[in-house]
Amino acid sequence: MKRSMKSTNIKWHAANVSREERETVLAAKGAVLWLTGLSGSGKSTIGRRLEQLLLERGSFAYVLDGDNLRHGLNSDLGFAPEDRVENIRRVGEVAALFADSGVVVIAAFISPYRQDRDAIRQKVVAGRFVEVHIATSLATCENRDPKGLYQKARSGEIMNFTGISAPYEEPLDPELRLETAGKSIDQCAEELISLLESTGLISESE
Repeated sequence: MKRSMKSTNIKWHAANVSREERETVLAAKGAVLWLTGLSGSGKSTIGRRLEQLLLERGSFAYVLDGDNLRHGLNSDLGFAPEDRVENIRRVGEVAALFADSGVVVIAAFISPYRQDRDAIRQKVVAGRFVEVHIATSLATCENRDPKGLYQKARSGEIMNFTGISAPYEEPLDPELRLETAGKSIDQCAEELISLLESTGLISESE
């Protein structure tokens, strides 16, 4: 659902510095690496490790984490369908700005609706949005249950819980479907680095 603008008498102000100029100075390309998957799939853990590895090799990266943004920017939102849509819309706007500044943004969000993820792709420069499905099975996620959320959802304490009482729409054609079964966190992160290298978003290590 497209939201109408409530602000009036406003104008978009173009920057004096182009994206290309910033990237030349930083020797880096800004991009959005969007990690989507069920709660407990490993999105944040893999994203945090990837951030470390990218920084170690000189690539400027930053993780946007779903829980963290709900402590501040999105603290006024719940988990009803319309709130989920607005949550991801806001995050998408922030991610696009970060990418424009030259950062490799690692966005770790359940983001259950395809339409919302597709809308973010449209906001980012072509070729700079990389959708990765962290394809951990529901059974595995529920068995891990690091926050005890699945147990609460099964008992009815939590409503609108993705995968249990609310839908999760898997990506139809992501840049990568990362199967985590039998892989370590480092192996998963290295797979993402290989993806970024193959798309030319980061330089290949020597």
